[in-house]
Amino acid sequence: MPVKLTSHESEEEEARIEIVPLIDIMFFLLASFMMVSLQMTKLKTVKVDLPVSTHAAQESIKNEPLCIGVDKSGILSLDGKVLATVEISEELRRKNSADARVIIAADENTSHRFVMKALDAAREAGIASIAFATKED
Repeated sequence: MPVKLTSHESEEEEARIEIVPLIDIMFFLLASFMMVSLQMTKLKTVKVDLPVSTHAAQESIKNEPLCIGVDKSGILSLDGKVLATVEISEELRRKNSADARVIIAADENTSHRFVMKALDAAREAGIASIAFATKED
């Protein structure tokens, strides 16, 4: 009786895709993209210490808001560029559209009159939607 010499290795096995490492990689990529996108939405203002608000409302942002920064010495900036009040009004007027929004990020130690200058500059440019930036408690 002849002996049949075959091994199990010579048989063709069906190809398999290991799904667990694939899921791990996809979760890593998802987390990475989320972290990068969160870093891209930072306000473009001069560094200020924002006042704390316990009842601040988080708004959904449809379009990128224009940011007026006011530091504690009263220096105004628009999207990170230091400008005079008149220049801020002109720049806002030029960028104004039907759904334009302005966020005023004022240092908690700044004088009220400097905040009012920023508010007046936005109103003079015809901006209807104005908000104040705060940090959470």
